Amino acid sequence: MNHDLDIALLRTFVAIVDTGSLTSAGRAVGRTQPAITHQIYRLEQSVGRKLFDENRRKLTLTRDGENLLEFARAILRLNDEARGRMATNDIAGHVKLGTPDLYASYILPEVLENFSRAHPNIEIELRCTRSVHLHTALERSEIDIALMTNQPEFRKGELIRNEPLVWVGGHNTSPELRKPLPLAVLPQGSVYRHIALEALRSAGLEWSIRSVCDSIAGLQAAVFAGLAVSVFPHCALGPNLRSIGANEGLPNLQPVELVMQRRTHGLSEAAEQLAQYISRELSEAR
Repeated sequence: MNHDLDIALLRTFVAIVDTGSLTSAGRAVGRTQPAITHQIYRLEQSVGRKLFDENRRKLTLTRDGENLLEFARAILRLNDEARGRMATNDIAGHVKLGTPDLYASYILPEVLENFSRAHPNIEIELRCTRSVHLHTALERSEIDIALMTNQPEFRKGELIRNEPLVWVGGHNTSPELRKPLPLAVLPQGSVYRHIALEALRSAGLEWSIRSVCDSIAGLQAAVFAGLAVSVFPHCALGPNLRSIGANEGLPNLQPVELVMQRRTHGLSEAAEQLAQYISRELSEAR
């Protein structure tokens, strides 16, 4: 008897977890809700474990479901990479990808590694700078695609996901206790900076900008040293950072939009392949 896991069932399982409902999962995989329910039943029969708690309205994973989810994501990723490589292995080219150093450091390494394995003939040149500069580079056709933080004055890009923002401080430091609140921020024009200052104004809190840095490394240095607090996307929370917020008297922060933009003319097939891959991988990982 064949006990191999069915890729289609795993894809439905992951879609349910990612979308949070049977109806939305059905739209994602192109099946009706009854068909989705039957697929989950078949998957549970196949693995011999309950994957969701009995109350299906809440769609809460059991411990076995959480364990399978990790394997399912890995299996689907490898399956999609293999299919992509067999189908498009002949695509070659040089792609200039622009992104802020923060996204390059924290959300792109695994994505680019997997893409390069699936498309070994596509060479990626990475340019790291602030989103406002990337927008200008796109308009000048100096880069092919950009993954960046959306700003009101930008032309509308493809929304990849909403990224939560958090206040951060260094371990064994307490700059949030000082008055006025010391801040480490990006230069003028930064969406992160604008959101942070507007939140403090709305909350009636006083602040003082102690450090202005053009890179994530500079902000980290100020935070690690205990000179100031800063605002980072949730994806950048690392072992040397601690999230601070309402318990420390700081206001909630609205999320930012992570968007993909392409050059308006002459986009190569290699660049389009990379853009689609990044969009799919980061959207599924939200």
